[in-house]
Amino acid sequence: LTKAKTFQAYLDSCHRRYSCVHCRAHLANHDDLISKSFQGSQGRAYLFNSVVNVGCGAAEERTAADGAHAVADIYCENCHTTLGWKYEQAFELSQKYKEGKFIIELSHMIKDNGWD
Repeated sequence: LTKAKTFQAYLDSCHRRYSCVHCRAHLANHDDLISKSFQGSQGRAYLFNSVVNVGCGAAEERTAADGAHAVADIYCENCHTTLGWKYEQAFELSQKYKEGKFIIELSHMIKDNGWD
């Protein structure tokens, strides 16, 4: 017998959403997308206001082209793949808008349901 995968949160089926490319767990609604112009460690990434079905690692300081931040890696709670990170703290005033927001790399998500 195989047990069906169950996610902790399901996003509304009538909305366009993003899911984990590895296990199809729901990750975010399109309405929570802030920006498509971010760079992850493995390529392009999107910035989201909120996400579901992700766990968060310990925060650590990292310096990128846009300044120093305290970030925590985020992973899919269903298949445990690292997806991106959460901005815990921005040390530069111009980057404060990122605090509490989430980066998911395009290589780890797919557009799901309702897309043309």
